[in-house]
Formats: sequence, structure tokens, C-alpha cells
Amino acid sequence: MGNRFRMNWESLLSAERLGDKTYQPHRNRSIFVQDHDRIVFSAPFRRLANKTQVQPLYENDHVHHRLIHSIEVSSVGRSLAMRVGHWLAETGELPEPQVPDLADIVQAACVAHDIGNPPFGHSGEEAMGAWFSEGFANARGLLADLPAGLRPEFTAFEGNAQGFRILTRLEMYRGDGGMRLSKATLGAFTKYPVTAPDRECINGGSHHGETYVGLKKFGIFVSDLPQFATAARSLGLPERTHEQARYWARHPLVFLMEAADDITYNIVDLEDAYTTGELPFDLVRRLLAELGGKPNSNAPGMTEAEEIGYLRARGIGSAIEASVDAFITHYDAIMRGTFSGDLIGASRLGEAFAAAKAVARERIFTAPRKTELEISGRRIIANVMSGILPVYEDLARGGWDIAALSPHSRQLVRALSLDLRDIRDAESALHALADFTSGMTDRYALRISRMLSGA
Repeated sequence: MGNRFRMNWESLLSAERLGDKTYQPHRNRSIFVQDHDRIVFSAPFRRLANKTQVQPLYENDHVHHRLIHSIEVSSVGRSLAMRVGHWLAETGELPEPQVPDLADIVQAACVAHDIGNPPFGHSGEEAMGAWFSEGFANARGLLADLPAGLRPEFTAFEGNAQGFRILTRLEMYRGDGGMRLSKATLGAFTKYPVTAPDRECINGGSHHGETYVGLKKFGIFVSDLPQFATAARSLGLPERTHEQARYWARHPLVFLMEAADDITYNIVDLEDAYTTGELPFDLVRRLLAELGGKPNSNAPGMTEAEEIGYLRARGIGSAIEASVDAFITHYDAIMRGTFSGDLIGASRLGEAFAAAKAVARERIFTAPRKTELEISGRRIIANVMSGILPVYEDLARGGWDIAALSPHSRQLVRALSLDLRDIRDAESALHALADFTSGMTDRYALRISRMLSGA
């Protein structure tokens, strides 16, 4: 598609349900509210309560985990979308009655944004990818049977793609639309509208010398591409090709969902680091004041923790305003699918956020306790994956017949409640292995690792 193509909100806010052509809107509860409710009542969302945000296996109850983070992101995302929606209505870009739809869609996408993340945070993604990489390097049995072109979606395991798989395949209507969410919510969820093999073909995200933000990672497994393509057609997302590869422009609401995540974790990571003692009060206060502005006067009687909480709230409010301004500034490029930045980076607070990120990289992410636990987490994930791989190899030897499993494999299936449905080849077997591993909580992964190793 050429750059003249401009997306339109009538298509972008599609209320069609993936996998359910018979759906009829409810008078008192929109499909976008239903999307949100289906996500928050799902088991994968509930498990986020015991998955690492930044601090692994922390005993301090005030440190964030993935579920609290997701709820906070959804709050920020809703505020962003309401402000953008009112601006769109004022400029005649969007009918006024659809402003709440915009907010509901972004809120639903935000609560789902981390639903595919494995235990131990982003280090868990790296651990799973490393295990697959080592397995393919010494490929035998099931790992050797996977077509080489599909290996990148395992060796660079991606929680975003796993999240799309959960939403559209694994939960509720299994294999038939999954949660059957609206196409608008799925569009707003998908940060990286490209498969791993197609992204590899586009030379790691470089297209004619330019890097499009939607190609930074991959967000769709090859087996799930038909579902995304169906949603993209209804949404009117521009499809682009490069040689034999294809990808899509981002849905405009992705930028709001992404900004909500950026705002929340960058600011709250600082607060958590103060809470755990990894960063001193004066440094955190200075960084937050640069984001939210210094208050006119200090409230008397505030404890240090209360002052940090106050500055955190001011920082989030200021970042929301700056992100809305950036969306408005880059609106035309966003609607043409050519904007290739992020709203926070493009905003007036870009430098202040860059400073906060630099401190996080140097002082939080490299903290001794976090590093030690990430090393342990990597070993735990490897133990789990190596321990259950023989079940899938046994299934392959038996022609994918569950009844042909050995007694020991059956014992493992019972002990771990392994789901062996829909496995018919190496690709689906390895996805099932990844489904189980990425779905584990931190503590459950530790327990199963100990069980499998006989500890």
C-alpha cells in the first residue's frame, strides 16, 4: 500500500467478533466491555498475580507483579483513550457516541498486553528462546522434525505472539476463535503485526533502509496468521509486502496501549526500586519530579514513601498529557501507518523518560538479587522444558496417538495436567510445550522444576 492510504475509524472500531459471525450487540453492555471482562476472568490473566514484573519472587507485598501492573496499565490506557477520543470528536474525526468505545477497546487491550508472558519476566522469554536454540543446535527427534523456517518463532520466544495465541486459540472456544474478542480489541493488542519468518525475510525489520516500529519484534505465530489476517481485513489495516514476506501497519490504538505500558512501568519501577531499597530516596524523587514537575509546596507531615507516591501520581498525569499531545502531533502519520516511533519518546517528556530508563538499566535491572534470581529462573525453565519434552517425543513416536503413550509419560501427563489436545505434528507439539511452560507462574515453575529433578 502506498503512503496515501489513510485508515478510518469506522473500520478500526470493528465490533465484529473473531470466530462468531452470529454475534449481536447487547443494548446495555458493549462488545468491548465484554472483551475486557472475558480477559480479566480468564485463567491466564489470573496467573499474572504470581508472575514477575521486575522483581522476581519478592516477598514485599508492595512490589508490583504482572496482574497489578496490567490493571494499572489499563487505567492509564483508558485515560489516554478518553482524551484522544474527545479530541477526535471535537475535530469531527469520530462521532461523539463512540468516544467510550475507544476507551473500552484500549482498556481491554491493556489488561491483555502481558497475558502471554512466561514466568520470571523478560528473562523467562530469553530462557525459553535459549533452550530452543540449544535444542535446535543439537537437533534430534522432535526438535529435528520442525521445519527450519519456523525455528525463529521458538528461538526468539515472544510473549506478544503467545498472548495473541491465548486470546484467539487457547481460551474459551479452543481452536475456534478462542475468547472470540472483537477485531478492534485484537488490533489494538497487536504491537507487532508480523510473523517471525516474515520478519526474518525483511532482514530483521529493515525495509528499504527504514525500520518500522511494528517490525521491532514479531507478534503472530505462523499458525495464528489466518486469524490475524481476518481481523486486519475487517479493520482496514494497510498490508505491506517485501519480496515474499508481508506485514501490516499498526492499529492506531496500539500506540495508546504501548504508551500506557511505557508510562506505567517506567514510573512504577522507580517507586518499587525505592521500596526495595535499590534506589535512594533523593534519586527517585529527582527523577519523578523531572517527569511530573516539582510541586509548589511540600505537603507537611509526608513520609518519604508518601512523597514518592505523590510524585509518582503527578508523573503519570503529566505523561498522559504529553502522550496525548504527541498522538495529536503525529496523528496524520499514525492514520497512514507511517509513524514509526513511540508516543513517550516523541513527547516533550522523552528526555526525562530516557533518563529514568537509563537508571533502571544501570541500577535496577542489574541489582544482585534480581540477577541471581534470573540465573535461577533460567535453570528452572530449562529443567521444566527438558523434563517434559520426552512426553511430546513419545507422542510423536506413537503417531500422535495419546493412547500409545508409555506409562511414565502418562504419569507425567497426570501429574502436570498436560494438555495434549490438537497435537498432530512437530510444530503443534512444540507450541504445546511452550504453552505449558509460558503459562506457569514463578512459584509453580520452581515447584515443578524441583519435582522433575528429584530435589
